[in-house]
Amino acid sequence: MQIVMIGSGNVAYHMAKAFMLKGIPLAQIFGRNEKELNKISVELDIPYSTERLEDADLYIICVSDNSVEDVSKIISKKNCLVSHTSGSLPKEILAGEYRKASLYPLQTFSKSKELEYEKIPFFIEAENEEDKKILFEIASRISKNVMESNHEKRKYIHLTAVFACNFVNHLFSRAKEVSDSQNIPFDYFLPLIDETVQKIHEMDPKTAQTGPAVRNDVRILELHEQLLQGESLEIYKTMNHSIQKMYEL
Repeated sequence: MQIVMIGSGNVAYHMAKAFMLKGIPLAQIFGRNEKELNKISVELDIPYSTERLEDADLYIICVSDNSVEDVSKIISKKNCLVSHTSGSLPKEILAGEYRKASLYPLQTFSKSKELEYEKIPFFIEAENEEDKKILFEIASRISKNVMESNHEKRKYIHLTAVFACNFVNHLFSRAKEVSDSQNIPFDYFLPLIDETVQKIHEMDPKTAQTGPAVRNDVRILELHEQLLQGESLEIYKTMNHSIQKMYEL
């Protein structure tokens, strides 16, 4: 099977790397950013192009959600399978006369961070059983955790991921702003962060909650508010209100 990966960002890099590490050859990686494509090509030994899209049986579109529809229009071949990797978009967003699918990897991707691909959950959706089988067989060579999921369910999977990953990472950034403002090394907090994440492998997050809000420690909450200003203060108040509401304090 001839497979082409489309994209040059974080998802495209890691998907291409996962394929190559698991012995799934790619005929080409295609995109607009020649500098990034060249880096991927050199590292993974995959031919690349910014101009000519190779003929393939399977095209995997790894671009931002805003670009998926437009990028899908460059694929003119009809007798092929095309899959995007979005968590939120339906397969019908793909604008061509080919077979349409979704292959969603539930993970946060950064080019500089190594990943254990076999642990990444993959969610598959396709128009027919044969295409589901094709994608399942490919994804199963990469990961031990491959499942079928329709668009309705996948939307909520992605929404949950935004809360569990993107929002949490933003709070890390805000926390670092506070520590940096007082010249406190952020490294001090890494064991706490690690324990917080590790704890929810064994406990329900609601049960694992600690801190002044869940204890309704008004004196500490007011003290902290005096130390903050601007957006960080608003986030602090909003988060504490949400915690107190959850525990009906």
